[in-house]
Amino acid sequence: MSYDIIIKNGLYFDGSGAPGALRHIGIRDGKIDVLALSPLDEDGCGEVIDAEGHWVTPGFLEIHSHYDAEVIAAPALKESVRHGVTSVTIGSCSISMVLAEAEDCSDLFTRVEAVPREYVLPILLEKKTWRDARGYRAFYDQLPLGPNVNSFLGHSELRVAVMGLQRATRRVKPSEAELARMEQLLEEALDAGCIGLSVMTTRLDKMDGDRAWSSPLPSTFASWKEFSRLFAVLRRRGAVLQGAPNAVTKVNVFAFLWQAHGWFRKPLKCTMLTALDLKSQPLLHRFTRLSGWLANRVLRGHFRWQTLPAPFTLRLEGLNVNAFEEFGAGEVLRDIKDPDELYA
Repeated sequence: MSYDIIIKNGLYFDGSGAPGALRHIGIRDGKIDVLALSPLDEDGCGEVIDAEGHWVTPGFLEIHSHYDAEVIAAPALKESVRHGVTSVTIGSCSISMVLAEAEDCSDLFTRVEAVPREYVLPILLEKKTWRDARGYRAFYDQLPLGPNVNSFLGHSELRVAVMGLQRATRRVKPSEAELARMEQLLEEALDAGCIGLSVMTTRLDKMDGDRAWSSPLPSTFASWKEFSRLFAVLRRRGAVLQGAPNAVTKVNVFAFLWQAHGWFRKPLKCTMLTALDLKSQPLLHRFTRLSGWLANRVLRGHFRWQTLPAPFTLRLEGLNVNAFEEFGAGEVLRDIKDPDELYA
C-alpha cells in the first residue's frame, strides 16, 4: 500500500527524551504508519517531504498560555502553529472567559497581560454571547482553530460570576449559597470539557477598568476554606489544579503541596507556576526537585512544577508592562492611571 505522506531524511525525536535519529516516516490516514531506518517506496505517495537538515518532532504542548482573548479574535493562532505547537492551554492563573460578562472578563485580563483594554473589550462585547461552560464549549466547536485548545476555569472569573466584581475584589467571605454555586459551576465546567481550575495567590497581578482599578485579582482574596471546597471537586473528578504560590512570601507553596497529597485519599493533580529562573535563583532546581519528590513520593501526591527551561532576557519599552508590578516603585507607578501623570 502507498502512503499519503512520506517525510524522509529528518532527524526524528519521539518525545521520550532519547537522542534524535535519522528516520523515514510513512503516514497513512492521518497517522504515522511506519518509522523506517531505510528510505520508503514513494510510488503512489501523494506528498513527499524531504526533511534533510530539519527536526521532525511530535507537536509541542503549550501548557501555560494567555491566549484567551486572542483565540476568540484570531482562532488560527498562526504564530504558535508555525513554531510547531499543536495543543494550547488557556484559562491559566485564575483568568478565563467562561462565565462572566464581557467587561468583567476584559478587566480581569487586560492589565495582567499588558494588552490594551480598548482593543480587547470591543471584541468581547461583540463575540462573547455565552454565559456558561456549555456555551463556551459550543463557541469553540464552531471556530476554525489552528491548534487543539483546552481550558481551565479561572477562579477569579468564577468568583466574579458568583459574587459580582465589587464583592469578589474585597475581603468578603462568600456565603454558603455562593460557595455551593461555585462548586456547581465548576462541576458544569468540567462536564463541558474544562480540564480543571486555575487559582492565583500572588497579589502582583492587578485589575483593569474603572470599577476595581488596581485591585489584586479576585482569587487572591479567597480563604483556604474556599479553595478546599473547590479542590475537593477537582480531586473527586480527577481534574487538574493550576496555580501560583505567593511570589513574595512563597510560604503557601507548602499548603499547595499538602493539598496534593494522597495519604488515605485520592491525590489532587496539581501544577504550580514559578517565573523564577536559574539565573536569578541558582538553587531553584534543588527546591523544585526536593519539593516534587516530597509531594509525590512521601506524600503520595500528583504534583508538577511549571518552571522556565532557561534564563532569557526580557526587553521592555514603556511602563505599560505588568512585569513592573514586581518592583515596589513600579507597583506605585502602575497604580497611576493617567498616562501624563504616570510619566511625570
